Amino acid sequence: MPESINSLQDGETEPVRLPDSDLESVSASVRKLLEQSAEQARQLDSLASAPLPPETAFGAFGMPGFAGLAPQPALPEPRPILELEGEEYEDELDALSDWVDDFLVRVYGAEVTTAAPWCQQWQEHPDVVAWLHALWLAYQQHKDPEAGLSGLFVWHRDFLTHAMAAVRAAGGPLSACMTDPDRPAHRLLPGPRPSSRTTSSEKSEEQEESVGNGESGRVAG
Repeated sequence: MPESINSLQDGETEPVRLPDSDLESVSASVRKLLEQSAEQARQLDSLASAPLPPETAFGAFGMPGFAGLAPQPALPEPRPILELEGEEYEDELDALSDWVDDFLVRVYGAEVTTAAPWCQQWQEHPDVVAWLHALWLAYQQHKDPEAGLSGLFVWHRDFLTHAMAAVRAAGGPLSACMTDPDRPAHRLLPGPRPSSRTTSSEKSEEQEESVGNGESGRVAG
């Protein structure tokens, strides 16, 4: 223990005097702290001088400390199925059919009635394909863990109910198909004709082509 501090007559205090054993202990603690500080400085210098792999997100900027972060692969951009063509469309339709037949209809396919028709050849109804494909994309998004615990509830509330009501409406796209499970049927209903503006434009183009063909024929003759 340090000796007690005695007050002098002139108001000054006597310096603290430590025993030799205490001085050696304090000196050892100071040396240990200096060694630890020097080791930390060497580690920081090593991290700062280590080059980052070019494929890391921060490698191009030479920022230390982020070498463990790997770049995240870009997710494919979803496209409406009706914008696909050829083999790409067929592959997407096959995957959609598996989900509809193996999951959607088995779980949510209520009884087929005149108020809720269905079609075993729904793949031939473009509007139904578009609806079900959009519903499938939403399902994939909302079952992802990033959607949180309420993700599938949101899918049921905002997507499933609305999509199935539109597809299986009594006057919807499948109204001329199967309305009784014992009597399967399939018929494509005629859609609206092109607007008068589109029809007039097509006629003008046909007339221009016919005039051009006639003029070229006269020149050739």
